[in-house]
Amino acid sequence: MTNLSTTQYKMWLFVAVGLLCLTPLISSPVALLMGFTLASIGLVPDSIDLGKWTKKLLAYSIVGLGFGINLPEAIDASSNNLGLIVGSIFFTLILGYGLTRLMGLDSKTGHLISCGTAICGGSAIAAVAPAINAKNDQIAVSLACVFLLNSIALFVFPTIGHALQLSQYDFGVWSAIAIHDTSSVVGAAAAYGDDALKIATTVKLARALWIIPIALLSAIAFGGDKSKITIPFFILFYCVAILVAYFIPQGQPVYNLLFAVSKQVLVLCLFLIGAAITVKKMRANGPKPLLLGVLLWFAIGSSSLIYIVTF
Repeated sequence: MTNLSTTQYKMWLFVAVGLLCLTPLISSPVALLMGFTLASIGLVPDSIDLGKWTKKLLAYSIVGLGFGINLPEAIDASSNNLGLIVGSIFFTLILGYGLTRLMGLDSKTGHLISCGTAICGGSAIAAVAPAINAKNDQIAVSLACVFLLNSIALFVFPTIGHALQLSQYDFGVWSAIAIHDTSSVVGAAAAYGDDALKIATTVKLARALWIIPIALLSAIAFGGDKSKITIPFFILFYCVAILVAYFIPQGQPVYNLLFAVSKQVLVLCLFLIGAAITVKKMRANGPKPLLLGVLLWFAIGSSSLIYIVTF
């Protein structure tokens, strides 16, 4: 088999599996595993920019989900959990700073992992990294840790939620606070139920709004360039979609379709995320970054769950 035919084979296989993820046959966890499997056996085409496609499709699908969100419920969910959102962010950042120093980990790598855990995974890392002049290897290590833990969350969180018999509302809030990336929050919540999905998406994006102030504070703390801070505009368009659905209810059949399609596109996003993870990449990073990520994740996951169940 020639190199050209091998490349074509990889591309056709990858595209076929990706299209399969757009059908109801494939769930979020299965899509992630499929992507990881293809990556591990070397069947992901080198010509595909996984990060670029994941970022774009995730943004579009999040906006589409906005058409399925009820405005009054979104306001209630965000306002009722504002204390939990703010408290969890600063608790994670402070704990991350202390653990980074205690472990002797590179300060910028530790800060990126902390920001990714505190706010919204890869999006937060992408926003904060240029603000603190982080190097490519520091960014790569942080993203790898966050993506790995995101993958585990897809399987672990619904299992724990069912075991504890959490309500759709409580699970939605918990997943929005304790899971890093928006894609995995939505994936885990969708597996739990539509009500959990709507609550999780709303609370998660309210949490994601803190990217900008945290990036500014990070630039000041590390002496970085505040002009390099990136703004996640998809959050704004998500809010616009909610307003459109609320003030123009005549389009409800279209909104329902957009919501359903967006949920399935998110499954494709998780396939692409899985395709970017390999065991080799994780081993190359050493144990400290991953250990920091696990400790922070356990701390925010357990403390937020206790708070939600208790109050």
